[in-house]
Amino acid sequence: MEIEKKLQVEFFKTEQNNEPVRDFLKALSQEDKKSVGANIMAVEMLWPISYPSVRKLDTDLWEVRSNISDKRICRVMFTVEDKRMILLHAFVKKTQKTPKEDMELGKKRRSLVLGGQK
Repeated sequence: MEIEKKLQVEFFKTEQNNEPVRDFLKALSQEDKKSVGANIMAVEMLWPISYPSVRKLDTDLWEVRSNISDKRICRVMFTVEDKRMILLHAFVKKTQKTPKEDMELGKKRRSLVLGGQK
């Protein structure tokens, strides 16, 4: 029996048709890709979830946290619209607090995806 996904993953596209999150993920090691991918898939399958690696950052802005090599933490910001999980921004977190620039970029892309809402 196949389990149906609750959300379908999409990547944010820039005006130049680039997909920054896809590019970020492609650059990770094979092991790190598996870790991040497993957490993204958990959100796809189980949404809405209070999974230890998913955290709400702001209205309609969430993040998936994944432990990757060298005790680093990868963050992937996303928004949900209808049945789509749109991956907006990804980075490796180096400080306790999410950097302001990363939050602003996630919020800007969320607004673009949601048509200026929020």
